[in-house]
Amino acid sequence: MQFWLVKQEPTEYSWQQFCQDGHTVWNGVRNYQARNYLKAMNLGDCVLFYHSNVGKEIVGIAQVTKTAYPDPTAVDSPWAAVDIKPIQTLNKTVTLEQLKQIPDLSQLGLLKQARLSVMPIQPAEFQLILEISDTKLTFN
Repeated sequence: MQFWLVKQEPTEYSWQQFCQDGHTVWNGVRNYQARNYLKAMNLGDCVLFYHSNVGKEIVGIAQVTKTAYPDPTAVDSPWAAVDIKPIQTLNKTVTLEQLKQIPDLSQLGLLKQARLSVMPIQPAEFQLILEISDTKLTFN
């Protein structure tokens, strides 16, 4: 299993809306590196959902339910989309400021390549974020 982080402005599509919808197509990515990360996602991979701009915090955990396919919103063909579903809301959100204070997270993609909307995270980083959020991962 691999671990990922996706970023979304809550004013555009919030974690709460995602939970109400029960699933979504993660599309609209127009950065080649982020697109390559979408293509690298596997069925069942865990995805941290980060609210960017407003809140700047990790709020929940999702799971990849369909691997990469052509982005239906793209006019040209190189772009990809994946399907994800919400798994659980974090017990405590983890803010960007908290992440910056933890030496073991200094290499986190969110801190190193802040403009990417999709990025991999290491298993140890994922576990540490769960610990900080006081959350135990449970699959339904």
